[in-house]
Amino acid sequence: GFPAAWAPGRPAGDPIPALVPQSTLQLAKPRFLAQPVLELMTRCDEACAQQEDALAPQDFQEYLSYETVYANGTRTLTTVELSLQESGLERRWQRRRVRRKRQIYGIDGRFSISGNHFLMDYPFSATVKISTGCTGVLVSERHVLTAAHCIHDGKDYVKGAKKIKVGFLTPVQSAGNGTERLAMRWARVQRTLVPKGWIRGPNSVSMDYDYALLELRRPHQRSPMKLTVAPAAEEMAGKRIHFSGFDSDRPGELVYRFCGVEGETVHLIYQHCDARPGASGSGVYGKVWDPVQHKWERKVIGVFSGHQWLEVAGEQHHYNVAVRLTALKFAQICYWIKGDYKNCQNE
Repeated sequence: GFPAAWAPGRPAGDPIPALVPQSTLQLAKPRFLAQPVLELMTRCDEACAQQEDALAPQDFQEYLSYETVYANGTRTLTTVELSLQESGLERRWQRRRVRRKRQIYGIDGRFSISGNHFLMDYPFSATVKISTGCTGVLVSERHVLTAAHCIHDGKDYVKGAKKIKVGFLTPVQSAGNGTERLAMRWARVQRTLVPKGWIRGPNSVSMDYDYALLELRRPHQRSPMKLTVAPAAEEMAGKRIHFSGFDSDRPGELVYRFCGVEGETVHLIYQHCDARPGASGSGVYGKVWDPVQHKWERKVIGVFSGHQWLEVAGEQHHYNVAVRLTALKFAQICYWIKGDYKNCQNE
């Protein structure tokens, strides 16, 4: 079974840590020479799973610093400082262990979402295609969350990232017979943000920070999905996650799937949802209880990254992996979207 995972829990109502930008440095323009990898595959053993536990706050400050690339090719590095006192983060540093029961999941199916009325309905309408071959999810009226590896291979930005665009599946009238078909309408991106935790060089590509944010030049008209700090799997309806993506084996179709969570660490969600290349960067959501509105709400809790061979007690297990939005990652992405960390404190 899955190793006794670290319980990721965050007490409800805990304030979000303050991630305060310190300095912005101009960097050389990226070369944009990397080849895009549509299917990320990593390996992890117990040592790799434990190393995050030894991290100190200053490590997180380094990993949560970030690069911004603008449409004209200029690039900056912004360093950040974590304000721990006001966030209760020290308390959370002491993680608690949970025991997991083994659960067997049956074979999972993928559903192609057909019919324009479905595709144009929330939450499917919040799924977009990234021009480098991945998927993304709308998280504000002009921001798209996706996987970092769709844009950057750990060393350099991929070729297609220089003129990256976001594709919206849109119904268009066919000339003549008046029937509707779907076409991709492409929108331009004005800046791309990638956390330093991803830009560590090829030897230590870790999925933990495999996320990036794209800012569109103009706002779109669709309902975005709300982001939230990922709760423990037990706190989501059915202990299930869901995501929709543009899997490469079904061109032109949006593919939806859901499955149970099989295990989780502080940074990653392990599951066996069926997925093919192209689904990377999909917004992974769960149904999370909203105490204010007294109802279950779909909220993005992570980003689909790829596959991992996980070695547990000498046995190899193969999982599909999503990156969890921890309180710190949520604070960073919220700051990227809102531009003011104070607005993110009690999200």
